[in-house]
Amino acid sequence: MKVWLLLGLLLVHEALEDVTGQHPPKNKRPKEPGENRIKPTNKKVKPKIPKTKDRDSADDSAPKNQSIMVQMTEKGRFQKPAATLSLAAGQTLELRCKGNKIGWSYPAYLDAFKDSRLSVKQHERYGQLTLVNSTAADTGEFSCWGQLCTGYICTKDVTKTGSTYIFFTEKGELFVPSPSYFDVVYLNPDRQAVVPCRVTVLSAKVTLHREFPAKEIPANGTDIVYDMKRGFVYLQPHSDHQGVVYCKAEAGGKSQISVKYQLLYAEVPSGPPSTTILASSNRVNSGDDVSVLCTVLGEPDVEVEFRWIYPGQKDERPVTIQDTWRLVHRGLGHTTRLSQSVLTVEDFETIDAGYYICTAQNLQGQTTVATTVEFS
Repeated sequence: MKVWLLLGLLLVHEALEDVTGQHPPKNKRPKEPGENRIKPTNKKVKPKIPKTKDRDSADDSAPKNQSIMVQMTEKGRFQKPAATLSLAAGQTLELRCKGNKIGWSYPAYLDAFKDSRLSVKQHERYGQLTLVNSTAADTGEFSCWGQLCTGYICTKDVTKTGSTYIFFTEKGELFVPSPSYFDVVYLNPDRQAVVPCRVTVLSAKVTLHREFPAKEIPANGTDIVYDMKRGFVYLQPHSDHQGVVYCKAEAGGKSQISVKYQLLYAEVPSGPPSTTILASSNRVNSGDDVSVLCTVLGEPDVEVEFRWIYPGQKDERPVTIQDTWRLVHRGLGHTTRLSQSVLTVEDFETIDAGYYICTAQNLQGQTTVATTVEFS
């Protein structure tokens, strides 16, 4: 009886499946009322990344440099100048830089001699530099920059600059003319030295030569390199480099010799003045004369300024102060600059007794020394 009952139930179940045509999925639970009926999927989808322009990929906080310089051509048009330009001497150069406050830099001698051929003007929206009747001596770097000003204080805007190095070619002039026929270059052990023989033709081949013994000095890229904007650069000067040298340039089948340069080795490293003070006598009788000497041994090309404080100064006691300097060769080719200041007091009196203080100053700092002069 039980067997027949079970068989009957199975037949009824199969009949119901045939009628509905539905087969419940295996291992899946029935959905609850109100459950989301969207079929889930395990398909992997690559996230879409919005395309951006290259300029947007950079850090927006980083300043973006942009050249603000243009050059006016002979046809009256404006164009961005290349890093180096070659112009014929005699041409008029006009450069403009966009901005309402522009600073300029150009070959130093144009400013030193207040050359009337050069004109620099500031217009409402741009700065303008004009150079007429150009010559080979004008060869060099021309640059401009925007200025950020607060009141009377202005700083350089490094994101808005422009520059170009211009070769002004002139017949018979392969080298940038020098104001003298002989120049001195000091070799300091702690910094580079430059033999400033620059050319006016970009394609010129330039070599460096020693006068005695006569030979070419190779620019090997290790000790000496050639920079067309500076000349021959001694990267690590030492005493073996000293002597008389000159440069030779060749271009267009022509050659030319530069002025001569005396290379002197300076044994004194850069820094505040090395100063000493000495009185002719530290005990003086009334009515005698006394001198106090302040001495500095320093770099040959570094000037020194002296200042004095002495006992009779507040009473306007008359004294004589004499400053002098000269180059001293100290053997093995070493050269130093001997700078001295002498303060002299005549007819020594009571108000002249006390401390004599000397302060020597150069670009690196200052040194103060003192000595006493008393009545005997």
